[in-house]
Amino acid sequence: MVLSLTCSAVLSAQEPDFSFAYLSDIHIAHGAKSVEDAQACIEDINRNPELKFSIFAGDITEFGTDEEIALAKSIFDKLERPYYIVAGNHDAKWSESGCNTFVKRFGYEEFAFDYGGIKFVGTNSGPNMRMAPALLPRESMVWLDSISRTIDPEQPLIFINHYPMDTSMLNYSQVLDVLKRMNTQLIMSGHWHQNRPMVYEGIPAVIGRSTMCTGKEGPGYTIVKVEGSVITFSERIVAGTKAVKGSTAGGEKGIRSSDGKIPVEAKTSYPWFTLRMSRGKAFDSSVVYPKRDYTVNDSYPNVKRVWRRQDNSDIGAGAIYVMQNGRMADGKKSVGKLVGGKVIYANTAGMVYALDAASGEVIWSFKSNGKLFSTPAVADGLVVFGSSDNNVYALDLATGKKRWSFECGKSVLGSPSIYGGKVFIGASDNCFRALDLKSGKLLWCYDKIKGFIEAKPFVDKEQVVIGDWANTLYSFNPADGKLQWTWSNGGSRMLSPAATYPVKANGKIIFATPERVSYAVDAKTGKQLWRAAGGRESVGLSPDKNIYYVKTMVDSVYAFSTKETYPVVKDGVVTEKVLPVKIWSADADYGYEIGPTPTTAVAGEGKNGAGLLFVATDKGDIVALNSIDGSIAWRHRFGMALINYVQPLGQNRILVSSMDGFVGVLEY
Repeated sequence: MVLSLTCSAVLSAQEPDFSFAYLSDIHIAHGAKSVEDAQACIEDINRNPELKFSIFAGDITEFGTDEEIALAKSIFDKLERPYYIVAGNHDAKWSESGCNTFVKRFGYEEFAFDYGGIKFVGTNSGPNMRMAPALLPRESMVWLDSISRTIDPEQPLIFINHYPMDTSMLNYSQVLDVLKRMNTQLIMSGHWHQNRPMVYEGIPAVIGRSTMCTGKEGPGYTIVKVEGSVITFSERIVAGTKAVKGSTAGGEKGIRSSDGKIPVEAKTSYPWFTLRMSRGKAFDSSVVYPKRDYTVNDSYPNVKRVWRRQDNSDIGAGAIYVMQNGRMADGKKSVGKLVGGKVIYANTAGMVYALDAASGEVIWSFKSNGKLFSTPAVADGLVVFGSSDNNVYALDLATGKKRWSFECGKSVLGSPSIYGGKVFIGASDNCFRALDLKSGKLLWCYDKIKGFIEAKPFVDKEQVVIGDWANTLYSFNPADGKLQWTWSNGGSRMLSPAATYPVKANGKIIFATPERVSYAVDAKTGKQLWRAAGGRESVGLSPDKNIYYVKTMVDSVYAFSTKETYPVVKDGVVTEKVLPVKIWSADADYGYEIGPTPTTAVAGEGKNGAGLLFVATDKGDIVALNSIDGSIAWRHRFGMALINYVQPLGQNRILVSSMDGFVGVLEY
């Protein structure tokens, strides 16, 4: 949804001067000092009648929870004049609602309005729900492009986004290309928590401070004053308090209180940046940053696109291939010809599509009422997925018609696993469920999940294993949902085993966490067996399950044995701890990497027919490594953003989807 208001006509010499408030990185969290700081800023804005409106440039909350968003809105709604708001990465990555609550509470994700002859345009920033570099969502790009084709080319424009428009954002060059079609005079952003003037391909820009007092003189925001063609930016420190370490009762010279806070007096700084808007374009069109290129593909001409389709929305979940007989490929054997098969994928506009696997043409589509981040699963002629409209759906594979739906208490961001006629799926309502595949009837529910669930569970006849965003990994009896065991690393919730897809091999559950380690626990008891350095959230198994693979955060991929270990020796003494035997480590040359996408593998291909390992990156690249030694077999740049999943299809083909809206089949 887009907010679009018109407050005045195009800028002219007769337009009055005006001022507005600019706030960013509020990081609202229950019980945090940030709440007090935000309230102080709102009260200060209300006391200043010269401020005609306020702009919030993202990171409104700390963890994107429904409660944090509700609290933030209750604070901002106390403003006595209009405000306009966009989301930041903290609002989008860890959102238990799949970013639906932000839209429902504030009513829009993008805004466009005119004031003083200037058009103000703001977009949200992603990637939504996935750990990866910043990305202006595909639907926001489409919307921004539509603005560029309808705006008066002479009207000055100010663009607002949470992220700086440089290498901080993967598709910054595409965004700048669109902005440079218009009379863009200024870009405003946040994210860095500090006041700083910037320039992006010649376009003037500013980064605004956080409203929090942390590292500052006190809580505050930016006052932006427009006087004719001159815009000034001044820091406003508001009356409030600032925490001080080491305070004692009685304070220091009577100013420091026993609770460790000192009072802060309100003041406005001399402008820290002044911009004079241009009567024409504010930038030199010949100034261009280096663009991401696809020349790496020229080095491996054997890798070709059978087809590639671009959606008008982000694809935040993996695409899956379904064979002509209605079964999913598993990477262990050839699937034969693509003719007759289907590719199923979901997007953040709430759509599910079935494509012809040979051509990429649409066969059918289905619209849900929420954003989709759930990778569909298929069995017995049904396509099953979860939606942020709170429902689990089952569609007819042949027609796309709804066969059943099951309503949960909150968004369903988890991906389903189907086993033994049951659908196993987690949601954001503190429940993990088993549903009957044919009818959608609830079979059991474990309702003591502490955090929301976004990943796909491992399931076999013995157990179902899934992690949540409250540092807990759970194992359930698949028959009745009884809890078998839990595991926790006891750290910050940001280090939860929530985005990792757990795997099982040789009696062990193996997974990775954002603390940059991989773990193995006993499948029956949950007892921790080892903790190996490396990784983040991405793990995978060889087809024979004797090797697990870990993608590290910089270039390297490790291959560990799932059964062979060696003892840890400390100070010359053999301890009870063991570590897995490392079979090889490889330099995959992908740079800094934080994407959670699991690695996948196929047998019978690559060097000596030993198999290939597919490493998905957060920047649109796929690296194929030879399973025998980790050497690079080939690499291919498929898009510009996170690769969601690589599904091996056999016969030297893979199915790929990426966050920036691409889905397709590669042949190598």
